[in-house]
Amino acid sequence: MQFAAFPHGWKGQAVILRHSNIHFAIAIAAVTAASFGATAQDFQPPRPKLATIVGTVLDVNNETFPAATVVLNGLDGNNGRKLVTSENGYFSFQDLKPGIPYQIVVSAKDFADWRSATITLEPAEYKIVSGIQLRIASEHRTVVVRYDPVQVATEQLRLEEKQRVFGVIPNFYVSYDKNAEALTPGMKFDLALKVAGDPVTAAGVFFVAAAKQAGNSPKYGQGWDAYSKRIGIVAADGFVDIMIGGAILPSLLHQDPRYFYQGTGTTASRIRHAVSSPFFSRSDDGSWGANYSTIGGVLASSAIANLYYPKANRGAGLVFGNFAIGMAERIGASLAQEFIVGKFTKRGGHVN
Repeated sequence: MQFAAFPHGWKGQAVILRHSNIHFAIAIAAVTAASFGATAQDFQPPRPKLATIVGTVLDVNNETFPAATVVLNGLDGNNGRKLVTSENGYFSFQDLKPGIPYQIVVSAKDFADWRSATITLEPAEYKIVSGIQLRIASEHRTVVVRYDPVQVATEQLRLEEKQRVFGVIPNFYVSYDKNAEALTPGMKFDLALKVAGDPVTAAGVFFVAAAKQAGNSPKYGQGWDAYSKRIGIVAADGFVDIMIGGAILPSLLHQDPRYFYQGTGTTASRIRHAVSSPFFSRSDDGSWGANYSTIGGVLASSAIANLYYPKANRGAGLVFGNFAIGMAERIGASLAQEFIVGKFTKRGGHVN
């Protein structure tokens, strides 16, 4: 057997064969590794197929609603989209990730928003949203009511200025509302001037002057000249009294010049209320105290009378005499208000 082709004999041949096998194994391993790598890339897990939401927006008459704004909100905080419906009210959201909760909000001017329930899509789902109907928005008005004491007092005074005994004799200085709001200084002056200028007040002046004429008080004598003087002093007394006691002092001292009708309770309590009213009055802040306004008004008018009464009637006697008469008249008027006058006074167009 010849081994001429192998210079080293059979040993050399074995060495050559051994080296060849090693190279072949390396090559096979490399090919196998490359094949596994390619296979690993080819077998990545498939992505979930995307989904679609479509719908048609209608109005209350089931007519299609074009140009409505449709917002798709992904409730995970992402995937917000917005579009406008077509002429036939149609909309379509495509390429949506499944497994995410969505909500659709449809809106249009002058219409209430429409909101869908939560929508969670399956992979490759084609979801048709039905029942989308826009309704005209209900008008909501917010009315803020603010209590304005001056406005309330103005309305209360307006009603009081309509109060007349038997519908004729003014009875403006009486409040039948125990919780009436305080009058402003302007209201106090308006009320005083309204009473002083009332035609019935003028008629009362003539009547009182006639009574004084009959009693020759003050001592002017008789005749038209004396009667005209008595008319003057009665008018002056009344005007000074009502302006000082009903407007000037109440404004300066923040007191209410009105008589507050009690109307309920025992007879004794109502008498006490009426008798004490010329001496105690309600302040503008609602508290009660000495009635300096009424007392001061009667005293001032009695003192000023010394300027125009005849000399025979002037002096301290005139002042204190007129003051006592004035206060007694107010007590009598308050008692009459509490038990008699109120029954015949027209309030709000009817007699109570």
